[in-house]
Amino acid sequence: MEPTGTYGDSLRHQLIERGVPVYRVSPKGVHDAAELYDGVPSLHDAKAAWLIGALHWQGLSQLWQPLSSARREQQALVNLLGYLKARQQRCTNRMEAQLSRHWPEAPLLLKLESTSLMTLIATYGDPVSIAANEEQARELLHRTGKSFLAQDKIEQLLDSARDTLGVPCLEAERLLLQRLAQDQLQTHAQILEQERRIRAQVKQDAPTRNQAEVIGATSSAVLNANVGSALDYDNPASYLKSLGMNLKERSSGKLKGYLALTKRGSSMARRYLYFAALRLIRDDPIVRAWYRRKVERDGGLKLKAIVAVMRKLCKALWHVARGKPFDAERLFDVKRLDLA
Repeated sequence: MEPTGTYGDSLRHQLIERGVPVYRVSPKGVHDAAELYDGVPSLHDAKAAWLIGALHWQGLSQLWQPLSSARREQQALVNLLGYLKARQQRCTNRMEAQLSRHWPEAPLLLKLESTSLMTLIATYGDPVSIAANEEQARELLHRTGKSFLAQDKIEQLLDSARDTLGVPCLEAERLLLQRLAQDQLQTHAQILEQERRIRAQVKQDAPTRNQAEVIGATSSAVLNANVGSALDYDNPASYLKSLGMNLKERSSGKLKGYLALTKRGSSMARRYLYFAALRLIRDDPIVRAWYRRKVERDGGLKLKAIVAVMRKLCKALWHVARGKPFDAERLFDVKRLDLA
């Protein structure tokens, strides 16, 4: 069975309910041991079953521990947020395709994620209808954009609706634009509501709440849902490894291989950690100075420097979960950064 699937959950549940211990064997261990059985690296169900049993009898399995209700709840919240964001991205992609045909000027003036633009399209549909109701459209943009939408931007948008170079919409195409915009607005509202639920859930757990003060509630919830609490790990290195941020190397003799991330475990957790590192680089002067120094030292390789910040952030979060305040000076040699 796939280790990340749900097909075996009911079987495991029934076994545990009846007091039968369930053990987990690493899929990577089974894959790597495939050649030990018959000298052939191929793998099929019968062979995999033998290898699973052999590895278990060698003591290379782990007792399966059911997730707590709080962890399952957090996973459900995070998975629903991921689904909603994926749906939002699909809506955005389809809207971009339609606007490039019927109103190509609009995305150049306002982002496709703009609530004001989506409300305008959801109300009127196509640029011809917007131009025909210019005063009402202007009032709608003022009401939705408030102080965040400048007057000149509103006028530019309305002018582009009147003089667009796009293909005029048929009625069915206008309805399609309206429906896409409505879906975009509805999904955006659901994402905000889901993030509110996640923040409320994070407040109930002290370690996750401590991490949220550094990387935000959503990112903290994603890490906890995918790899568990940092308190479950004995040291920062094991927490780093659970996120797939530890390094691997392939070297032999004089051949010196390069270091790379193992990328084991949750890709979703690493994605949120990546964006948390970007925010840290943007907001913390010490982290930003170290990042720039490393980019310069590595010949302009920005991604390598971002990954290095991610690794340091992982180790810091292990301590933060235990109640220690985040301090960038503990992660970097401030004296060498010349912050003055």
